[in-house]
Amino acid sequence: MNIVSKMKEQRVGVLVDIQNLYYSAKALYGKKVNFQKVLEEAVSGRKLIRAIAYGIKTVEGQEEKFFDALEKQGFEVKTKDLQIFPGGVKKGDWDVGIAVDAIKLSKNLDAIILVSGDGDYIPLVEYIQSTTGSRVEAIAFAESASGRLIEKVDDFVNLSENKKKFLL
Repeated sequence: MNIVSKMKEQRVGVLVDIQNLYYSAKALYGKKVNFQKVLEEAVSGRKLIRAIAYGIKTVEGQEEKFFDALEKQGFEVKTKDLQIFPGGVKKGDWDVGIAVDAIKLSKNLDAIILVSGDGDYIPLVEYIQSTTGSRVEAIAFAESASGRLIEKVDDFVNLSENKKKFLL
């Protein structure tokens, strides 16, 4: 584990899995996430180089205003269309896209902050820590986060510990 703590001169990249956070907050508390406060927590006074939020576009397009709001808050928003398979199964996730961006960005950053509790990111965390020396931190609701992910990252922020701050 990287023993370097959060220092002001650290260059950070924040990668937000919108769906992971949105559905966790909705399932656990019936509320929405304050993404601006999550970004502030992720940066923690360090130098923000990039903040990317990854979202899924639906056919109805109701999320456009939300994506616009995220851009106003300082996020670069990347979207892809929801896939609907024969039989009605819907799929939309950014796991591979987030992993590729994290690997590319980690070469020039001191810390990658994954805003997700998805255990699928464990190999990504281990790869970045062992090859680039960058810190990898995670921010999520502990109740819906992978325990192994929490163990592997250099720092974990449990959004449930301050619901007033992180939920709308």
